[in-house]
Amino acid sequence: MSIAFIFPGQGSQSVGMLGSFADDNPAYAEIVTATFEQASDVLGFDLWDMTQNGPDTELNKTRHTQPAMLAAGYAIWQIWKSKGGAMQAVMAGHSLGEYTALVCSEALDFSDAVDLVYHRGQYMQDSVASGEGAMAAILGLDDEAVIKVCEDTAAQYKQEGQNRVISAVNFNSPGQVVIAGHSDAVDRAIENANQAGAKKNIKLAVSVPSHCALMESAAEKLAGKLENINIQSPVIPVINNVHVSIENDPQQIKNNLVKQLSQPVRWVETINKIVADGAEQIIECGPGKVLTGLNRRINRRMPALALFDTATIDKAFEELS
Repeated sequence: MSIAFIFPGQGSQSVGMLGSFADDNPAYAEIVTATFEQASDVLGFDLWDMTQNGPDTELNKTRHTQPAMLAAGYAIWQIWKSKGGAMQAVMAGHSLGEYTALVCSEALDFSDAVDLVYHRGQYMQDSVASGEGAMAAILGLDDEAVIKVCEDTAAQYKQEGQNRVISAVNFNSPGQVVIAGHSDAVDRAIENANQAGAKKNIKLAVSVPSHCALMESAAEKLAGKLENINIQSPVIPVINNVHVSIENDPQQIKNNLVKQLSQPVRWVETINKIVADGAEQIIECGPGKVLTGLNRRINRRMPALALFDTATIDKAFEELS
């Protein structure tokens, strides 16, 4: 069976995630603990304690969320691998999750990745002053309609003599597109989307407006950081967010990671490529099941499972053995 493993990004984290392994399965808990200890050694603080005890205001800081999500996804993938679970033919990750995919595909060393995503988060945080950026999910409009709403909103500001960044940044599923930019522009775009027929909008609890032009300075810093990071050709193919393609050249992988910060996440196209390339099963590897829900809206016929605790891992293993 051809299996695709996918890894979530920011938004799936929660205080206490992966904590149930300690009570349910000592062998699994040992892998989780070792993974977070390795990450903590790189960071210089106890990442596991923050993940389990919070406060959520600390865990939700971008520079903390990113290594926590990376460690969580990598730990669960190692558990699956330790069980002798079916191996994947291809991988992909949503935004930050692409880094997890690169680690699991042996293109990127885990310790290097922890340091890299911590700084990535810090660069992102430093790019926009607190409260100046925002993100929101627009529900009930197609992609082109949301893109037009953003273009019209930016044009309104220009007519008023102001420049505001506002763009569609995450194409998550049919009828769900995330927008990002300056806070006031996001609010105005929400109003314009409602007038255009949007069914619902949800302001996201994030500290930075990811994947828009406001991240260009962060991308420049990330490019400098990546110069000293060793990346190899992936052992397992990884579909990138920027071009929705598989890249094997290490330098091009780095280039795509830089572009990813200020360009949209094309998740619908990613899942469609996974399906078109012959995958028969998609498995989400990380806390929660956000991507599994999106994937079912993209292609209801594609079997999708989420691994996030002992029960889901054991059940998936039984089904796929």
